[in-house]
Amino acid sequence: MELDSALGAPSREESSLSGELSPSALGQAFSKILHSLTRPEARRGNGKDVALKDLGDLIEATECDRLFEGSGARLRGMPETLGQVAKAVEKYAAPRKEEEGGGDGHSEVAEKAAKVGLLFLKLLGKVETAKNSLVGPAWQTGLHHLAGPVYIFAITHSLEQPWTTPRSREVAREVLTLLLQVTECSSVAGFLRGENEDEKGSLSVILGLLKPDLNKESWKNNPAIKHVFSWTLQQVTRPWLSQHLERVLPASLLISDDYQTENKILGVHCLHHIVLNVPAADLLQYNRAQVLYHAVFNHLYTPEHHLIQAVLLCLLDLFPILEKTLHWKGDGARPTTHCDEVLQLILTHMEPEHRLLLRRTYARNLPAFVKRLGILTVRHLKRLERVIIGYLEVYDGPEEEARLKILETLKLLMQHTWPRVSCRLVVLLKALLKLICDVARDPNLTPESVKSALLQEATDCLILLDHCSQGRVKGLLAKIPQSCEDRKVVNCIRKVQQVSEGAPYDGT
Repeated sequence: MELDSALGAPSREESSLSGELSPSALGQAFSKILHSLTRPEARRGNGKDVALKDLGDLIEATECDRLFEGSGARLRGMPETLGQVAKAVEKYAAPRKEEEGGGDGHSEVAEKAAKVGLLFLKLLGKVETAKNSLVGPAWQTGLHHLAGPVYIFAITHSLEQPWTTPRSREVAREVLTLLLQVTECSSVAGFLRGENEDEKGSLSVILGLLKPDLNKESWKNNPAIKHVFSWTLQQVTRPWLSQHLERVLPASLLISDDYQTENKILGVHCLHHIVLNVPAADLLQYNRAQVLYHAVFNHLYTPEHHLIQAVLLCLLDLFPILEKTLHWKGDGARPTTHCDEVLQLILTHMEPEHRLLLRRTYARNLPAFVKRLGILTVRHLKRLERVIIGYLEVYDGPEEEARLKILETLKLLMQHTWPRVSCRLVVLLKALLKLICDVARDPNLTPESVKSALLQEATDCLILLDHCSQGRVKGLLAKIPQSCEDRKVVNCIRKVQQVSEGAPYDGT
């Protein structure tokens, strides 16, 4: 299809000397191009490619004032028509359903994205020119309809994904930069929420455009939609996010409630962002916080360390919100909390766990749970004792992250539950001394800096254990320096004795 046919072959009388089209011909041309881009039968042919070329030629040949303002019924609806065309063009460049696309499909998408990006650059250039030449809201109306589809295109192809190439990403980023320039926004966050208090921002429009593709039946048809939604959500913080809660929470729950681990993690990150940036009162309303908690809690049964890490961080920030409704009157035992429930499940998983990445993930987050529960950690003391002793016995690789975090957990545990520690003196003392001897005798597997950190943490634990047992550790260790020949072990014992006697030590 040639451009003249798309324009309905306007007569010379309908065109000006500069080649401009009459209002009726211009509206008809855009309508025909829109029909070509949206009709299903064009998917397998080159009809859409031709329509895209015609659209580029039409935009280039039309003066900006004809695109955004004028007289005539067709032209008064031109901003809406341009918005529909922009939507169709954005869909044209969108990646296909995951199982339908392979390497060839991805390269085809990148080629289309580069072409569409250049077209959007032309269109935004017309808007920029119109800003300086038109009086009134005409160009603003046109930009209002264009901004959403252009933004979705730019984010879809500017992120590093399988369907993008360096060229397509470069073009998409240029489109995003020009969009921010035209809308006079200093950042994407300002574009979404509004640069000033009296500006509404474009987030509502963009969420409205994403909504049809973010339902249970269709959200996997376009693999970019979840990334566009997630990235956009992360740009909006408090206090602006709360007014969009009804629209972002269901989509986040939908993405997290999937069988693919990648989608679970993405959804949990979205939910965590909502927890951090929406007031507690809004989350507690209509039981939203409980719904969110149960959705995230269920992921703890999936043994994937990246997912577990994301879930535990989200839950730790959710606990203060959930516990706002709990009130202890002091006339009985304190009620168990969601934190108790999660810690109980974590400890159940930690005891038999043999995979190092999962062990490190659990150990990394354990100190935060002890801090959160404080003295109430005594409810889990027996199981914590078993986990701590078991993890201290196992080498964790050159970085020793798990054992370092377990020692940190033990220190916090003794600080918060010191009245219950003395009866566990012998068990804990044996575990710490065994760790010190193992680390001191380790020939070359662990870097010296990590060995020093382990020995220092273990020594601090011995000092705390001595305080909790009223000096009994010092007596039990008294004869070790006389019989032990390992200098590192002896140094640790002497530090404990010096601090127990009230003398300072230099930490070497």
